[in-house]
Amino acid sequence: MTTDAGLRAHLLALLSGKGAHLTFEAVIDDWPADGRTRRPAGAPHSAWQLIEHLRIAQRDILDFCVKPDYVELRFPDDYWPPDGPAPDDAAWAGSISRFTEDRERMQQLVSDPGTDLSARIPHGTGQTVLREALVVADHNAYHLGQLALLRRLLGAWHAPSLSL
Repeated sequence: MTTDAGLRAHLLALLSGKGAHLTFEAVIDDWPADGRTRRPAGAPHSAWQLIEHLRIAQRDILDFCVKPDYVELRFPDDYWPPDGPAPDDAAWAGSISRFTEDRERMQQLVSDPGTDLSARIPHGTGQTVLREALVVADHNAYHLGQLALLRRLLGAWHAPSLSL
């Protein structure tokens, strides 16, 4: 395996959540509908807010990587959904589906040998696709940890096995 192919393989595993992290799918699988917007004492966000934040932030980073006409979102307002009623099944499933599709698009970008992982993104200020892929993986892992803890606090945890 060449160094480039090895790096790409490691990034793909990191983006999918394999290794020392739970996968997105393992954390959100069978999340109870009545727990989507509940926040136990001290929890700053609901599951719905965290999933939407994950989706929005990941999509923003992907757009930054691939769109020359990228327009920066305002932080934090554009990155977090407002408090509101519980999403219906279609909204919940749609958010999860879009998150998964965008993660796959990021993985495709990383796995494409035509993507120079270390080249500066032309409209950026020094960022590279490598850096952005690492940011996505790190950001996703952080908030998946919050989701796992939230699920446990809600009493809705059926711990998946974690294979390292």
